[in-house]
Amino acid sequence: MKLVIVDRDGTICVEREGYIQTPDEWEPLPGALDAIARLNHAGYHVVIAANLPGLGRGLFDMAALNAIQAKMNKQLAAVGGRVEAIFYCPHAPDEGCSCRKPLPGLFQQIGERYKIDLRQVHAVGDSERDMQAAAAAGCVPHLVLTGNNAPARTDPLPPQFPPGTRVHADLAAFASDFIAEMEALQAAEAQEAETRLEKTPAAAPPRPAQAIE
Repeated sequence: MKLVIVDRDGTICVEREGYIQTPDEWEPLPGALDAIARLNHAGYHVVIAANLPGLGRGLFDMAALNAIQAKMNKQLAAVGGRVEAIFYCPHAPDEGCSCRKPLPGLFQQIGERYKIDLRQVHAVGDSERDMQAAAAAGCVPHLVLTGNNAPARTDPLPPQFPPGTRVHADLAAFASDFIAEMEALQAAEAQEAETRLEKTPAAAPPRPAQAIE
């Protein structure tokens, strides 16, 4: 299974102060839904991993969350995209859970659900906690600069970002870069396999049977 893990607020949709509490407050970032559709069409399943502490704090309930997700899914379907599943942490920072990013619990749940080696998974988010959680789980971290907590500088990134974090302007730019990279890698692997096949010596033809008189 080919999988990409994506953060929600600040990555797919506009990040709001006080959290997104109603469907009316949910607004996709430019190009984000098309980016998910392009990943789907390239053969990748997209899973969301999000901190949603407003749920645990009672700022919105499961009915509101389901309505928000229904709006997102409807808009995604309109452009030919789909989110496979949504994994979320409802806890506040002081609750001591293992699933709130920057801890890797959400990513580990995803790995267990889909029986996938997270070292083969690329993860996208807009904050250092997204990158830290992804790296702690073994994923390849990709930072987009569309959230409220984008770093002031990216070359080099501040030291709290994991080594090897890749930077993209937004989710659309990530999708373009990632798909192109994966297609180039597949083409190189196919060429290498073809070269190995050409270098393999042909088997000698079988010797004809001889009768003993």
